Amino acid sequence: MMRNKIFIKIGLLVCIIFFAMTTSFTQYQPLYKTIPNYIASKNQEAESSSTGILIIEKVSIPTYQYFRVANDNQKRPCVIICPGGGYSILAAGHEGSDVAKYFNSIGVNAIVLKYRIPNAENQIDKTIAPLQDAQQAILLVRTNAGIWGIDENKIGIMGFSAGGHLASSLATHYNDVQIDNPTKVSLRPDFQILIYPVISFGPEGHEGSRINLMGNANNEKTQKAIHYFSSEKQITKEAPPAFLVHSKDDDAVPVANSIHYYDNLIANKVPAELYLYEKGGHGYGMKNPTSEIVWTSVMKTWMQKTKIIQ
Repeated sequence: MMRNKIFIKIGLLVCIIFFAMTTSFTQYQPLYKTIPNYIASKNQEAESSSTGILIIEKVSIPTYQYFRVANDNQKRPCVIICPGGGYSILAAGHEGSDVAKYFNSIGVNAIVLKYRIPNAENQIDKTIAPLQDAQQAILLVRTNAGIWGIDENKIGIMGFSAGGHLASSLATHYNDVQIDNPTKVSLRPDFQILIYPVISFGPEGHEGSRINLMGNANNEKTQKAIHYFSSEKQITKEAPPAFLVHSKDDDAVPVANSIHYYDNLIANKVPAELYLYEKGGHGYGMKNPTSEIVWTSVMKTWMQKTKIIQ
């Protein structure tokens, strides 16, 4: 009788472990065991949705949500999604979880990254904190690909607005490792998807994102950081294939950001596609209300052409 109870308990434990390994982590999970570049402080993170858009503020503890298509043995592509918000907030709904659910509908697993908002009060060097979180996300996904049902050769990074800046920073600085990676797992995304992205920290970039990430000082150190974080200047022939979307009338992040990034990708013979709306402004998520063309459909076709999905 006692032996049967022991076997039952063991069986339950195995089931719990198996469930934990195979289910979607739609609740936020810790990104690190020990957060690097971190100063212990009170967690002041807060959510709001008064305008109908989910906003997360003051993120100091980075986490992630995993949205899995199905708990089966099939290895699927995975996209790590970085919501926008000017490095001051995260638009975690229409540029995060809603997008993850769309990817699930076309057979792609997705991670929504709740990356740190730059803040000198809880980060030793706030300029690299978001990039560290993006690098850790791809390290986590690639390391756990086998048990999470992910094709380790089809892991992409995606970002909206300032989240697009973070995604392009990872796509151009994956070799400048800012996290603990003792086994030297590749941090290079296999593809990048950038939606009305901040790309440059120069005159045509987005001043608010630049100031929030690195402050407003004007010295030699700042100028070096501006060059480093102007992704259009950091492209090499090894950059991941890219898909970009922007509106020509975007008065928050000028369309020149995407155009210059696209042009430099092509100049380096990196496969890239840029879809431009005539109108739409900024921050519309998956549906530009001024157009009948849904960019996610254009993106899906690109993902098929590049054999990311069937």
